[in-house]
Amino acid sequence: MTPQTLTLLLLAVAAIAVLVLLVTWRKWNAFIALFIASLVVGVGSGLGAMGTLKHFQDGLGATMGGIAAVIALGAMLGKLLAESGAAQVLAERFSAFFGPERVGWCVAALAVTVGLVTWFAVGLLLLLPVMVTLARETKRPFLLLAIPLLSFLSVMHGLMPPHPGPVAAVAALGANTGAVLGWGFVIGLPTAAVAGPWFARLAARYVVAEPPAVAASEAAGRPRPGFAATLSIVCLPIGLMMLGTLAELVLPAGSGPRAALTAVGHPVFALVISVLAAAWVFQRACGFSRGQVLGFTEQSVAGIGMALLVVAGGGGFARVLREAKVADAMGQVAGVLHLPPLVYAWMVAAFIRVATGSATVAITAAAGVMVPVLEADPTIHREMLVLSIGCGSLFLSHLNDGGFWIVKESLGLTVGQTLRTWTVTETLIGLIGLALVLVLNSLL
Repeated sequence: MTPQTLTLLLLAVAAIAVLVLLVTWRKWNAFIALFIASLVVGVGSGLGAMGTLKHFQDGLGATMGGIAAVIALGAMLGKLLAESGAAQVLAERFSAFFGPERVGWCVAALAVTVGLVTWFAVGLLLLLPVMVTLARETKRPFLLLAIPLLSFLSVMHGLMPPHPGPVAAVAALGANTGAVLGWGFVIGLPTAAVAGPWFARLAARYVVAEPPAVAASEAAGRPRPGFAATLSIVCLPIGLMMLGTLAELVLPAGSGPRAALTAVGHPVFALVISVLAAAWVFQRACGFSRGQVLGFTEQSVAGIGMALLVVAGGGGFARVLREAKVADAMGQVAGVLHLPPLVYAWMVAAFIRVATGSATVAITAAAGVMVPVLEADPTIHREMLVLSIGCGSLFLSHLNDGGFWIVKESLGLTVGQTLRTWTVTETLIGLIGLALVLVLNSLL
């Protein structure tokens, strides 16, 4: 390792240390902290303040260009699902189908279905009343249902487009969205099953928690959409994206059907179609006016403004790391340590996650770091690389993570109880997910 490489690595460590201190100790806004960390790297490496600013803006713009529409449309779809009471429709039918003896798997199925199109916190708040009701009706320990819910929602958020982190990683690494979805199910569902229902049986023996008091659903007393219509809306974007991927695999290049299906399967097209379908179906079923539907979509985008800015800031930070050659130096570490690229990608994401507390920042920055590694070795499976980074970005949520406190307050747990349940669940997801990625990659 050359002195220049060592200097660049020390710059990276210093930048991440600044990022950690500003976010966790000084409680600065994450976007501003990312910009300051970028200045540390850029000025320290000789890019200068203005050069750093230019590269940060370039990275910010490139990241936003690739993901803004997808994230915004995903938020719109989640908001329509919440306001229409569709989540309760799914909960009631799933509960009746699974029965009281398999109520844990009922919660898991709900978390997968709702978590595909809603953010982690939104899905948790949507399904919390359902989970509390099921726990009281079935007399099951509360954590026996709460932990599976958290596990499956977390996996959906960290591995599946159209969630911000996976979308950013797919764009940065040139992966196929439909393939990420398909392999994400193959890896994510077993991972969440072990970290959720299986671990819940163990945790419920040692941690006793009572169900919290929850408010009634805002959609209570309002006409609701039917189960078939609701399930169709939830599955529509996933089906369209996977259809586009299938067309690329089986149809001849240059053919009209392949071009049409590939276009329809693009995340932006798929989500636009799904949002329009959801607006039409839920408006008719719930008696919403067009103005109300418009208001829901506008509110959803207004609510994710800061999240979009943080994702974009992660892209700007990653661009500065690349332009300063820090990303190349970090990529060389994998060769020096003889680490497989997927393991190294996981380690970078896990380190940033533990340091900053943000899964979105971790996956965005780690994807940028891995671009030079991918360019040096094009044989790396891009979709597995995205999923490896996603698993690393979920590892070891603790007190510097906003999600930690959302879980604590929503479930009415103490800090100690949250560490012994939520933190262990996230740690299991990160480790088991990596193991399954490596196994699957070896088979592919």
